[in-house]
Amino acid sequence: MNDLLTRSSRPFLLFLLLPSLIVLLLVVLYPFLFNVTISLSNMSMRHFTDWSVIGFRQYIKVFTSGEIWGVFGKTLIWTIVNVVFHVTIGVALALLLNRQLKGRAIIRTLLILPWAVPPVITGLVWRGMFNYEYGDFNLIVTKLLGMSPVNWLGDPVMAFSACILTNIWLGFPFMMVIALGGLQSIPQELYEAAEIDGANSWQRFKHITIPMLKPVMLPAITLGVVWTFNNLNIIWLVTNGGEPSDQSHILVSFVYKAAFQFYRYGFAAALSMVIFGLLAAFSWWFLWRTKAAEGVR
Repeated sequence: MNDLLTRSSRPFLLFLLLPSLIVLLLVVLYPFLFNVTISLSNMSMRHFTDWSVIGFRQYIKVFTSGEIWGVFGKTLIWTIVNVVFHVTIGVALALLLNRQLKGRAIIRTLLILPWAVPPVITGLVWRGMFNYEYGDFNLIVTKLLGMSPVNWLGDPVMAFSACILTNIWLGFPFMMVIALGGLQSIPQELYEAAEIDGANSWQRFKHITIPMLKPVMLPAITLGVVWTFNNLNIIWLVTNGGEPSDQSHILVSFVYKAAFQFYRYGFAAALSMVIFGLLAAFSWWFLWRTKAAEGVR
């Protein structure tokens, strides 16, 4: 009877799922397949309406471009430095907030503020703070430290460092919230038993806290890597589109510039597919290597 009921209800269930499937095809699958098609074409401003498929030539341009490899190196530095600081600061603050503190709710709210502010506002505000003449950072450097002002946005290295500082401030609250949730789910009996056995603070952190946080933090780190690798807003807003002299780009801002300022749509689509492949391969490898999907042993 149940089987008959299930069989008879299948068409109705499929009918209910149909709108979701149509929306999924329109907003996910179609743009992805269209991007794949464009990446195999010569579409540009000259061939915007009469573009044609030319095979893998755009991919060959991507891999043979010397400029791309330099941008790829900066993207790796950008991603690694940001994620390391996000996780380190986030976990440290979560450990602090997991203790009994006066005004803990207010402190927690203040620490979440960077995450709540829209990235566009954050980028513009921090760009003003890095201003050579009137920015807060140079006021601190000159008046408090008695040093010469730093050309934050006029030097390629300092401009890239300014972007990293901005993104660290913007990104650590996410890791803090995730780590705090993980810490509050650890049974206190484990710490009490370890303390009775004579374990010190470092041993309790190493053998209880870290293993219990692992299932929570590893997926968050994977997301953090993907988001940071693809973070266009901060680079674009703080350096005003890769200034000085396009020396502050990461891959995703390079794609944006190629597509919407140089109108090299085919090249930009091919590079975006390479970025997609890199992130998909990394995510699969990282989750498999760290066994993040498995439970705590």
